[in-house]
Amino acid sequence: MSSKKFTGTGVAIITPFKKGQVDFLALEKIVNHLIKGKVNYLVPLGTTGESATLSESEQREVLDCVLSVNKKRLPIVAGNFGGKNTSAIIEKLNNWNLRGVDAILSASPEYSKPSQEGIYKHYMALAKVSPKPIILYNVPGRTKSNIEWQTTVRLAKASSKFIAIKEASADLVQAAKIIQNKPSRFLVLSGDDETALPFLSLGGNGVLSVIANVYPKSFSTMVNFCLKQEFKKANKLNNQYFELHQWLYVEGNPVGIKNAMNYAGLCEDEVRLPLSRMRNTYSSKLKACMEEIGLKN
Repeated sequence: MSSKKFTGTGVAIITPFKKGQVDFLALEKIVNHLIKGKVNYLVPLGTTGESATLSESEQREVLDCVLSVNKKRLPIVAGNFGGKNTSAIIEKLNNWNLRGVDAILSASPEYSKPSQEGIYKHYMALAKVSPKPIILYNVPGRTKSNIEWQTTVRLAKASSKFIAIKEASADLVQAAKIIQNKPSRFLVLSGDDETALPFLSLGGNGVLSVIANVYPKSFSTMVNFCLKQEFKKANKLNNQYFELHQWLYVEGNPVGIKNAMNYAGLCEDEVRLPLSRMRNTYSSKLKACMEEIGLKN
């Protein structure tokens, strides 16, 4: 598969809940909302989708729902293939039916804090068995280890199975090093909405976004302006949403984005423990920002 399918705006889709259960009616509404908003691809079951709190059967049901509603309109990336146990991920890759899925997203191992060589060998083991292209995911704020730029480039050159990285370190120097040294076929995607514009100005290929759950059209328009080198237009849009970012993450992700989506009438703001709904102090600040921006998507 050409990696070009994953340029532009991808959305790390939230998993809506209602009374403790996955709200599939709301999920259908969200998928259609994102497609109408002209995003480029969908990523269910990532960190934003609270995949760590979903049972394997729930994960399967969420993916099947997204595939069914999408009807092959947009590429789909399954985000639930990361973790600290390499052999368990390999077993999952061997057992899951990935028909209809275009790629998988795999976060680097958390908790164990592997060396760069350990990270490299982990991903190469996944590449040997994965039936789908792999998007690497570097999110040191969660995993407590960083995929250094040299390791990303090494992996990109070692196997064509690796087609992109979601670089969520917010380290623009590291992003620039990857962009300067990667193979031309390999995409570098921002995983941090707040620094997405400067990231794209360095030559990044797109953004795997959280805020686009609620503002898909506006955010993807901003990304497209960047990709066309129209940064004056992009900056105008970026400035409209910039203050909102702090309130989306003040109590963790997806707590903030679910609160925003509830305010926009897309789903409940329910999350699963150990996450907790946003406190009113912060919720009022978030809503004030959204009122200033407007709910038009």
